[in-house]
Amino acid sequence: MEKYDVVILGGGNAGMGVTVATRAAGFSVALVEARDLGGTCPNRGCTPKKVLVAAAHALDEIARAGGHAIKVEPPRLDWRALIEREKDIIRDIPSKLSGLMAKRGVDVIQGEAAFVASNAIRVGTRELEARNIVIATGSKPRPLSIAGAEHLTTSDGVLSDPVLPGAVVFIGGGVIAFELGHVYARAGVEVTILEALPQLLGGFDEDAAAQIRGESERLGISIHTKAWVKKIEKTDGRLRVSFAKDGAERLVDADRVVNCAGRVANVEGLDLGAGVIVHREGRIEIDDHLRSRSNPDVYVCGDAVWSSPQLSPVATYEGGIVGRNIVDGPKHRPDYGHIPASLYSIPAMASVGLTEARARERGLDVKVYINNMQDWLTARTYAETVAWSKIIVEDATDRIVGAHMVGHAGEELIHIFALAMKHAITASQLADMVYGFPTFSADIRNML
Repeated sequence: MEKYDVVILGGGNAGMGVTVATRAAGFSVALVEARDLGGTCPNRGCTPKKVLVAAAHALDEIARAGGHAIKVEPPRLDWRALIEREKDIIRDIPSKLSGLMAKRGVDVIQGEAAFVASNAIRVGTRELEARNIVIATGSKPRPLSIAGAEHLTTSDGVLSDPVLPGAVVFIGGGVIAFELGHVYARAGVEVTILEALPQLLGGFDEDAAAQIRGESERLGISIHTKAWVKKIEKTDGRLRVSFAKDGAERLVDADRVVNCAGRVANVEGLDLGAGVIVHREGRIEIDDHLRSRSNPDVYVCGDAVWSSPQLSPVATYEGGIVGRNIVDGPKHRPDYGHIPASLYSIPAMASVGLTEARARERGLDVKVYINNMQDWLTARTYAETVAWSKIIVEDATDRIVGAHMVGHAGEELIHIFALAMKHAITASQLADMVYGFPTFSADIRNML
């Protein structure tokens, strides 16, 4: 039995975040990773996806060139070369992270881990014992129990396939569907999004999501809500998706069908029972300090935490908290109220804090500032197709409790609102700032 102070299961952002405080305190640390160091985000998620989004941004700029009195020929996207560029950008990430872990003094062990006792795990033929074990194994696509599910691909497949399909169906109207859907649509692909629920992009403000829906449909994306997928079958070399809507069965043909029905914690193979870790359908019961309620020597962070946002920065944040709790004792708690999130569609949607509906559910007396900014000089200057904001301010305190933007550099400006919320800068104080002009930031005063 090899002994460590800390054993971390998972080498993504969360797991590596744990190593900062624990190694600084001189603890011996082992990190177990079954695939590539860095996990999903840099290798199979955020980073490669953003390469495709950047290309779609360029196509969008070209499409709007006429608004700047620029005449251009229709562009041609070399999809195979784009995928090669994406792979080239991410190729060295695992080796660089391996070097970082070596420099930090972390022992990296390759393999699948499983608990054999409350404080011990097995990796292949090796057994490791530790004072604290951290579950940071990330998430995986939620399986769909529909006929023909074997024909489904995931975002991993989209990011690896060098062949540009003619038509794609996304099952699920969440973040991945809209981000990749906008890339495909600008590349000339016929895109359909099928969402079983009445609302798209659950968790985002409804009005902001409606703006994205309108822009997506303007691009030619076909969107169906309350659409229940019944089966997928191969027909004449293509895939036919059968779904029910408004009491009728409908059909749509595609070259690729993508599972975008969300992600679940990747803990199935850990043998949580052997680790005395209480869970329900893979959802580990944790306390406010991210500790297992049944085994306080085990912490959970990142996408393996079922109740927190599945975002790369959140994983790093939670990993840092777990690391400090291991060193200091269980003193630190996460606060998710000021963490911004963005949907990297084109234009992007950005959000921080409460939606209007959630603010009213909490009984807050709020002022809501909604702005369609398409006629504002900044939006007209950049020929924006969508420029919209909603800022939610608590009336009694003048504090911003939520901010939501579509277009207008919202994925960057949202951080100003997040900073204001975190440090109790009021709406009036934010409006009184002197901003550089002409910039998108200068429009914050008018948004309020």
